[in-house]
Parts: sequence; C-alpha cells; structure tokens
Amino acid sequence: MVHRIAFWSCFGLAVRFWQVGIEMRPFFNKSSLWAYPVYAAGGASFGYWLQGVDDKQTAMLNERKRALLEKRARKAQRDAERVEA
Repeated sequence: MVHRIAFWSCFGLAVRFWQVGIEMRPFFNKSSLWAYPVYAAGGASFGYWLQGVDDKQTAMLNERKRALLEKRARKAQRDAERVEA
C-alpha cells in the first residue's frame, strides 16, 4: 500500500516540476515552494484512493472465485452421484 502512495506522491512532484519547466521558471522559487507539498499530497491522495479501489476489486474477485469453485464442486458431486446411480 505504501509503495503505491509513495509512487503517486512522487508523480505529483514530477508534474509540478514539469509544469514549472514548461513555464521556464526557476524550480525552487521562494514564492512558489508551497505548491510542491500540495502536488505531492494530491498525488498521495490519488494513490490512497487507487489502493482502496484495488483492494475492493481484489476482494470481489476472490469472492466470485470462491463462489464459482463451490458451484463446480457441487456440480461434480451431482455428476458423481448420477454416475453411481
């Protein structure tokens, strides 16, 4: 979980560097240093949200897999009973 948040935080910083580079301004101007933590926090919050989405999807897929395996086992049991009879 932490690696995803750290990645997106660094991505937010990279976006800020890219923005300042496109504008051809100094990277570390005293009047605009406040923006770097804002961009990092924005990226980190996106990473946190994305981790939640991933966890929910993984849980849903595992539940669906469990249900399908149970269904297959019941069908195999019915088929085995039918063959014996």
